Amino acid sequence: MPRPSKPGWQRHTVWQLNGRRFVELSAQFQVVNDHWVNVAADMPKIGYTPDVVYMPEQDRLLLTLDCVHPGPIAHTTFATSDDHGATWSERRWLHTDPAGQPDAKGIGLTYLGNGQLTMNPQDTFRWNSIDYGQTWTPGPVRPPTADGQMLYPGGDTNPLLVDRNPAGGIIRLAETCWKPTGVPWGSTEAPYSQGYLRFSSDLGQTWDVELKVPQWLEVNEVTMVRARNSDLVAACRTDSPKRYAPLKFDHYSGMGVSISRDNGQTWSELHWLYEWGRHHASMVVLPDGRIVMSYVVRLGYTDTPDGFHRFGIEAVVSSDHGKTWDLDHRYLLSVWTGIIKDDLEHNVCQSTSTLLLPDGQLLTAFGTGFRNPDPGIYNMEVGLVQWRVNDQPMNDDRTIVDSPYDSDLRNRFDLSPQR
Repeated sequence: MPRPSKPGWQRHTVWQLNGRRFVELSAQFQVVNDHWVNVAADMPKIGYTPDVVYMPEQDRLLLTLDCVHPGPIAHTTFATSDDHGATWSERRWLHTDPAGQPDAKGIGLTYLGNGQLTMNPQDTFRWNSIDYGQTWTPGPVRPPTADGQMLYPGGDTNPLLVDRNPAGGIIRLAETCWKPTGVPWGSTEAPYSQGYLRFSSDLGQTWDVELKVPQWLEVNEVTMVRARNSDLVAACRTDSPKRYAPLKFDHYSGMGVSISRDNGQTWSELHWLYEWGRHHASMVVLPDGRIVMSYVVRLGYTDTPDGFHRFGIEAVVSSDHGKTWDLDHRYLLSVWTGIIKDDLEHNVCQSTSTLLLPDGQLLTAFGTGFRNPDPGIYNMEVGLVQWRVNDQPMNDDRTIVDSPYDSDLRNRFDLSPQR
């Protein structure tokens, strides 16, 4: 993933696995924050967890990301694009206090339509906008559980699920949440996390009592979509496997899918896609009903011959409403090599946010530390890939999908001989 020579789209190749070979697909790529390098000192170039939404009424994209100001404290900024991501406005703080200092942090950007947006609270209250994201105001305080405990948002970039009636009006919102089980994180006594679900019928002003989902034990971050057949499909980040627990390293978190056929009241057992190393999912439903899921690859790629770690952003497709996923023909949207040989933390990837553009292309935003020079710096770049699902015939290989979810064949991938 080279440094772009100028702002805007650069030619890029997405690689699609096809048996033991890759198919090359033309795409475009940029580091969207490159032209923010020399901005004023009160808005440093440090970004995390990018979220992106499309607002059709204005044919505009809105991107949110966190920036550090001052010191280690992160607050949320936003930028807009009126050319489907080719160029971006300068960043603005989501909200500032009377002294002009940033004071807002939100995650899980969700577009509700007609200029209305909302962001999950990182700590206390939700942030809302009614003018296409130009101004933001605090909403209701995040309610605790029925027994008074704190629930954490479902994930870094997981939007709310928005259910609409045939006329386009919003029927309800659904939010995934989680809380610790009480087992110390990193202990071999795992699981550490329990997933929950709750609904709102008044645009997030109030929320029903949360539903504990038994099948989401050892699940924390969850993102959902409504499949074309009306099922709810949930992509779940799982706790690190027990055998890796002593490392206290959450890059070993895995990923699975759970499905509800009764509007979230009951859920299927987790269908594991990867036991470890891949998570931070984002899903979009295509017009033909296929579901595209993007996610980060923090672990699982082989190191370079000289010992540097590799990271990436992948995507897989389901053609049966989330029941199965074509792992043998997955897409490598972006792959890079870290520049710190013995450190996995500072060149790593953070979150994905994927949406469908009006011309049928997909836009995937993600955070990456691929240019961090040493472990003392933790800057996150914001990468964008504009790409398309490949509709050409592929082989019928099922080697990966037929392998056990916890096998090396499923979770480890040797990039060297493929490309």
